[in-house]
Amino acid sequence: MAVATAHTVSLQGAVGHLIEVQADVSPGIVATVVVGRPDVSLNEARDRCRMAIANSDLGWPSTKRVTILLSPADLHKSGSHFDLAMAVAVLGANGKVPTSALAGRLFVGELTLAGGLRSVPGVLPMVLAAARRGITEVYVPEPQAAEACMVPGVSVYGMRSLAQVAAQLAGEEVPDAPPVAEQSGSRLLTWRGDDRLEDTDMVDVLGLADARYALEVAAAGGHHLMLTGPKGAGKTTLAERLPGLLPDLDAEESLELTALHSLAGVLDPAAGMLTRPPFAAPHHDASKASLIGGGTGRVRPGEISRAHHGVLFMDEFPLFRTDVIEALRQPLESGDVTIARGEESATFPARGILVVACNPCPCGEYSPVARDNHCSCSERARRDYRSRITGPLSDRIDITREVVPLQAGGIGAAFTTGPPESSAQIRERVTAVRRRQAERYVGCGWRLNGHVPGPALRESWPLTAAAQRLLDDKVGKGLLTRRGAVRVHRLAWTVADLAGAAGPGEVELCTALRLRTAEPLMLADLERRAG
Repeated sequence: MAVATAHTVSLQGAVGHLIEVQADVSPGIVATVVVGRPDVSLNEARDRCRMAIANSDLGWPSTKRVTILLSPADLHKSGSHFDLAMAVAVLGANGKVPTSALAGRLFVGELTLAGGLRSVPGVLPMVLAAARRGITEVYVPEPQAAEACMVPGVSVYGMRSLAQVAAQLAGEEVPDAPPVAEQSGSRLLTWRGDDRLEDTDMVDVLGLADARYALEVAAAGGHHLMLTGPKGAGKTTLAERLPGLLPDLDAEESLELTALHSLAGVLDPAAGMLTRPPFAAPHHDASKASLIGGGTGRVRPGEISRAHHGVLFMDEFPLFRTDVIEALRQPLESGDVTIARGEESATFPARGILVVACNPCPCGEYSPVARDNHCSCSERARRDYRSRITGPLSDRIDITREVVPLQAGGIGAAFTTGPPESSAQIRERVTAVRRRQAERYVGCGWRLNGHVPGPALRESWPLTAAAQRLLDDKVGKGLLTRRGAVRVHRLAWTVADLAGAAGPGEVELCTALRLRTAEPLMLADLERRAG
């Protein structure tokens, strides 16, 4: 009897479990059996591994019984990335590679019938999980070696075939092999990539000082934002420029986001580590699974998680399906999303800034001013359209702004005292404010004002007595819910940070209340920024 053990990783959401792949080759009824709760793709791996070993001239033990155990056995396992570890374990048990050479090494990759390797999604989170369990060497398909190298302290071998892996483990000369085929998915419209936002800048936004300030507050404190107004007012223009106001990701955030994109299967191997906040803008016909996460087979993160540390923009928000809108409640409150399906449960982070944009009516022409009202919708249609944004959801959005089209001599022009600021100028202020917040919350589980729990705010970072009385009065009159009061408290801290104040007082709270309730801001509010 001969037993060999190789290692790979099983992903359950964003959590990676180190799996021991044990192979036993011994006399008995000739068969290949995989145990340890494999799914259909893993049962199919028996045939892929057998043919890959045979066609690599490594000798499949065709006269013996091959038993492959995936341990821990009570954990459900899926994915074609188990192929390489299973094949290597069989080679070790059959004496083709030294069993001692398998210790402390991770094997990830799908096998072809000819013995070649194919790329698989989720390499980065797999290597991260393995490194935390003491794995020091990893073998992955060649195109994904750069992705695996993002994890510090791990030696990475990019391989093209099973024969190359076996030769490397045996200390023999590594044979040549055809290049690994690229992943099956590829962009059809390269011009519509993330690069299209690089040319957008706040200097292009004329007027709209009220909305510009709200955008800066949202970027500085990580606050969710709702933009309303007639079509063509500039809602999408503002939302697409929000990522440009955010600072670069730090090393921890970059690694976390890159791992999420790898898990979703959308990471471009040539792009390297993601260093800029992402921007996601799903169509209003998107399904709940595509937005929140899920899908058939392995659970994958949705758009809300792919926009982690960045911006999720939902244009034409009332046109999204009701189940999609209601599914946003929990992620907006907790900053993560948990998908439970049978015995499987997956949790993904979702700590981005949500920006929703909506018209005042289905046709987008409604205005409360009779002179500007060209709406053709009935009152019932307008009422039904607005009712799709339910109270519990809107209560979780920190800032509400009405975007009014710029008119000559209007309020937007009155608040414009010079040329508009560029995104770089605003980003400099936002970066300084975020650095101040990080210092304030050092040692806590959050970094931004928009993430601080209500009890922690009241206990450690309270409002002044006068500001607290004003806030309690709004709650007592039913103008704010308790949840809304917490969000106003968070906004007040961000307003104070932007103004360079030691803490929020009555003035900062009044500005926060206007941001929360969509009341127009005062000119003094817009001028209170730290230089």
